[in-house]
Formats: sequence, C-alpha cells, structure tokens
Amino acid sequence: MTTQPPSSQPPAPASDAGVSRQRLARILFQLHLPAIALGFGMGATVPVLPEFALSFGVGPEQASLVFAATMLGGLTASVPIGYLLDKIGRRRILILGPVLTAVSAFLTASAGSFELLLLYRFIGGWGTQMWTLSRLTMIADTSASGSRGRMITSLLGIQHVGTLAGPLAGGLLAVTYGLEVAFVIQGIFALVAMTPGFFAKETMPQGGGRRGGDGGASASAESFSWKALLAHPIPVMFLAQWLGMTARGGIVAGNTVFLYAAYAYEEADPATLGVLSSLMAGAGIPLTLAAGYLMDRFGRKISIVPGLFVLGAGMAFLGVTSFFGLGFGWFIVGFVVMQTMNSLLTGSWQVVGSDLAPPGGRGRFFAVGRTVTQAGFTTNPVVVSVCTALSGFTLALGVVGAAGMLSSAVLAFFVPETNRRSSASGGKS
Repeated sequence: MTTQPPSSQPPAPASDAGVSRQRLARILFQLHLPAIALGFGMGATVPVLPEFALSFGVGPEQASLVFAATMLGGLTASVPIGYLLDKIGRRRILILGPVLTAVSAFLTASAGSFELLLLYRFIGGWGTQMWTLSRLTMIADTSASGSRGRMITSLLGIQHVGTLAGPLAGGLLAVTYGLEVAFVIQGIFALVAMTPGFFAKETMPQGGGRRGGDGGASASAESFSWKALLAHPIPVMFLAQWLGMTARGGIVAGNTVFLYAAYAYEEADPATLGVLSSLMAGAGIPLTLAAGYLMDRFGRKISIVPGLFVLGAGMAFLGVTSFFGLGFGWFIVGFVVMQTMNSLLTGSWQVVGSDLAPPGGRGRFFAVGRTVTQAGFTTNPVVVSVCTALSGFTLALGVVGAAGMLSSAVLAFFVPETNRRSSASGGKS
C-alpha cells in the first residue's frame, strides 16, 4: 500500500528528461552544422589577412587595424543585438548573422582601398556577433547548469573541425589563385551556415508556465534589471574577462600573432601559417571537449586559471623572441603553447556567463558579456599598434602577455566558483 506513491512519481521526470534531450539534440544539430561551415570560412582567411593588409602598402601599425575593425564591429553590435534577442527572438538573429557575414566577406574580396577593407571587416564583426550571441543564448535557454560546460565547449569544439581545414585550404588557394579567394570561400560557407536556421525553433522564454533548461520557471524579458550586473562577482568577473581577452585576442584566429610572424620571418607565408594553424586546430579539439567535462565536474576555474596564466606567459615569450631575434622555430614553440592553452580556454567565459545569466534577460546579459569580450579583443590590436609604434613588437607582446597573467590572478583570488552543482557536491562530500 505504501509502494504506490513512489511508483507514480518517476514517469514525469523521465518524460521531461526525454523531451529535454530531444530539444537539446535538435538545437545542437541546428547549431553544429553552421559552426563547422563558419569555422571553415573564418579559418580560410586566417593565414591570408596579414598579407592581404600588406598588399595595400601599409605598415604593421596600420595593418593591425584590420583585426581591430572586426572586433570594433562586434563591440558596437553586442548590446543592440542582445536587446533584439530578448525582443524579437533568437531564431531571426541566428539566420541574419551568417547572411551579414557572407556580405562582408564578398565585399572584402573586392575591396579597392585599405579604408574600404576596414569598413567591410567592421560589418563582418556585426555578423559574427549576431551568430555568437544567438547560439549562446539558445544553449542557455535549453541546458541545465550541470551540462553547460560540455554543451558550449562541444559546440566550439565542433567549430574547430571547420577551422582545422580552413587555414590549410585558404593558404594554399591564396598562393595559387590570389588572396581574394579566401574571402569568397568564407562568403559561400557563411551562406551554407544560414540554412539550418530556417529549421530552428524559437527558444526565447515567454513568461509564465514555460520551463527553462535550468529547471526553474522562465521569466519574461521585462523581469531583467540592468542593476543585476552590479552584483558581486559580475563586475570583477568582467574585469578578469577583459584582461584575459586582451591577451587571447592576439591568438584567436591568428590575428596579431600572425601579423608579428609575417613581419618578422620570411618563412611565414600564408601557406606555412595555414598549415601551422590547421595542425593546432586539430590538436585542440580534444582539449576543448575535455575542458567542458572538467568545468562541469570540478568547477569552472579548473581550466581557466592555469590556461590564462600559461597563455599570457607564452605571449610574453614571443616578445623575448622579438627582442633577441630568435629564429622561426622559437616562434613555433610559443605559438604551439598559446594555441594549446587557447583550446583549453575556448568557451570558458561563455560557460561562466551562462551560470550567472538571468532567464528573463539572457540576450542582454550575454550582450554585455560579449561587449566585454570584444572590448578585450579590440584592445589587443590597439595595444599592439601603439606599442609597436613606440618600441616594436617586444613591448607590444610583453604588455598583452602581462594582461593574460593578471587576468588569471584576478579570477583565482577574487571571483568565486560559479558552478553551483560542483559547489553543492563538494559541500556534501
């Protein structure tokens, strides 16, 4: 007689779990395919951009603005896009992002001046930000806190599959057919990435009885308060994030690190840099996936703190190679160390942000987080440009490397663990 109540309880959670798994599988399918396509297109331009900028007859100080333009586009786009995500939904932005990326890529291939190149790269920053924010918000809408690390890092790990082949293809085709071909490839694959968005279902919470991925009732967009961003530890986390992204901005997609190589070493042609980048992208996939497991199992800091410190030290090491005029082999050593740590850090801040994002305003919360990220990415080429003009690459690489190590210290000592499940299980044991 007492066995009846227990037997009537399990079916509902099991049913809910089944529905949740189906929804997550659908979201992952609709996001992973575009991630591969966009990763391949972006990767194709990685080894080409430094030399493409040089083709306009500019120096290293001006050439770094090519990267700053894209990052500035993402920086200015973050808050408006976050607002739209909470007002008109995630799906429309998910579709429009790749379209704008494709338009930017085709225009870049036909750029007739360095000024137009900067403008088109700025537009591309908007497209990339639309895709990034929409995918992150959809994952936060549909996943529980105990699985967000694996969800987000698996998505970014899958994107590395595209990035794996992209630099090799872009570098070889650029050497054979011209630098512009890489941007045409990027545009075509961005249009491919747009297609699955038409089959995606809207995940924006509609206030009331609908349940979010964290198991709680979803709040409406009107429940979001900007004052929530002032609560501890969010401001300190954003400071650590900005410092960390200032360092990582030099290694994400090559960027200023490849710019340094292009100016410092004759061996660093697009094909060589493409092969190097592809090899590291392939090696980094298991690291990215492992980082997600570690963050869900042992807490978010387990990979972020050491990863940031070693990456910053690797960037500073490149400054040493510049100061002593060390050979290309030493550059490869530093590049391998930084790419390894970058793979370990991929998606880390997005995971931390998903822990703290309020259900009713995830779009705007992620928008602020991405604004901080883009601010760090934008700071990197600006610092490199200014420091290179003042005292060369040694000072530039040393400064951005120090930012990474400082970020590690701030996160380690002043930001508490955000993985509630990890903290709870630790408390029980």
